[in-house]
Amino acid sequence: MRKSLHLSAFVALLLAVGTAAAGPREGEWVSYRDAYRAMVVFEKYGKPKNLIQNHYQVAAKDQSTAYDGVQLALRGKSVRINLALDATGRVTFFPLLKAAYDENAELVLSRPLGALSFRPRVSIVARADGVYEAGELRAACEQALAYQRHVDASARGKKCVGVHFAFAPKGAGVSVKLRAADSATPAGLPVLDGAAFGDGPGEGFKTVSYRFGALPDTAQVLTQDAPLAISALFE
Repeated sequence: MRKSLHLSAFVALLLAVGTAAAGPREGEWVSYRDAYRAMVVFEKYGKPKNLIQNHYQVAAKDQSTAYDGVQLALRGKSVRINLALDATGRVTFFPLLKAAYDENAELVLSRPLGALSFRPRVSIVARADGVYEAGELRAACEQALAYQRHVDASARGKKCVGVHFAFAPKGAGVSVKLRAADSATPAGLPVLDGAAFGDGPGEGFKTVSYRFGALPDTAQVLTQDAPLAISALFE
C-alpha cells in the first residue's frame, strides 16, 4: 500500500513538472521561461518604440477583480522575488534574469483570482503634463500596430483608428478634453464605464476613447488626471 502511494505521488510530481514546462495556461501560475521569451521579443524589436511600452499582464476573466495588494511571485531554486501589479494587472517591473530562466522558475500569484490569462501588454507611454498632441498619439498608435504585426500575423490587415484612456474604477470627475487647432475652448470627451484596454471586455474602469477621424495632427487631447493606461485602437 505504501509503495502504491509513493508511486502515485511520483506520477503526480511528473505531471506537475510536465505541465509547468508546457507554457502559459489558465490558472494561478505561469512558466517564467515563457514570460521571459515574450518580453525579450519587445526588448530586441528594432523598429521605433519610443512612444510605447511593454508590460507583463495578469488578466482576470472577471472584470470586477481588484489587484490591490496582489503580487506575482517569481520562485526558483535560487530566486524569490515579489513583483507588484498595478490596477490593470500589469507587472510594474519585470526582471529579465538568466538564473530564473535556467531554473525554469514559476510566476505564482499571491492569492487566487479565478480564471486568468497571462500575456505581454503593449500600451502607450503617458505624458506627465497630460497634454497629448494628436499627431503624437497617431504615431504612438502606429508604433503599437507595427509591433503587433511583428508578433501576430492577424494584425496585418488592421489600421489605427484611435486611442483608449483608462482611469481608476471609482474615479470622480474624470475629465478628458479635445482642443482643436482652430478653437481656444476645449470640448469634453464622453466618459464611459469600460475595460482598461480597448480590446478587452468588461466595465471595471472609467474610460475615454479618442478616435482620430479627420482632425489635424495639431489638435490636442488634455487629461486632468494621469490615466492608468493608454492603449491603441485597431480595426
